[in-house]
Amino acid sequence: MKYVDSRLFAAVAFVVACAASPVGATTLRRAGLENLVAQNRTIVVGKVLGVRSYWNKDRTLILSDVRVATREVVKGDAKDKELTVTVMGGTVDEKTLLIVAGADLVPGRSYVLFVNEENLPGAPAVRTIRDHVQGVFEVVGSGSDVRAVSQATRHPLMKDSLGRTDAAGGPQGLPLETLVRSIRQIASRQASQPTQVPR
Repeated sequence: MKYVDSRLFAAVAFVVACAASPVGATTLRRAGLENLVAQNRTIVVGKVLGVRSYWNKDRTLILSDVRVATREVVKGDAKDKELTVTVMGGTVDEKTLLIVAGADLVPGRSYVLFVNEENLPGAPAVRTIRDHVQGVFEVVGSGSDVRAVSQATRHPLMKDSLGRTDAAGGPQGLPLETLVRSIRQIASRQASQPTQVPR
């Protein structure tokens, strides 16, 4: 059985998940689709190929590099056929760091990912899921019923400026094609009005 220093890592996870930081929505304030599109430079539909976990430069935090094969670039550079996303948390040797409401990316599964370049502790200017569970939609179903469901449906969210607490797409999610079409429309509208950033 692997030993995990639960007191240390629970404390770190709590601080990381609850403190305001450059990573963005770590307080888990509800982010609507408009906000997610505005605040992230790259949005892709892709499949996770593999995950590599390691200590950051200062050995104060475990990070994981997630390799993603992009099936469709919804926003961003269409040449990105594969990208690496760095998230906080993971397992190195006998130490495991779990981030409360952190993005949960499993090899072999497909997702819609909202990605931006941010500074993580000991890892500056990396592509990451700045909005944690709100920036990950799991692609589920098959055939004519393929849906995208936000991982935030499993976590409580603080009210946004309109008083809403539901994850984007709600508990049933959205048909994948509908979500992709909505993202493209929002991105196009926002590009024509670059000074308007939703809160």
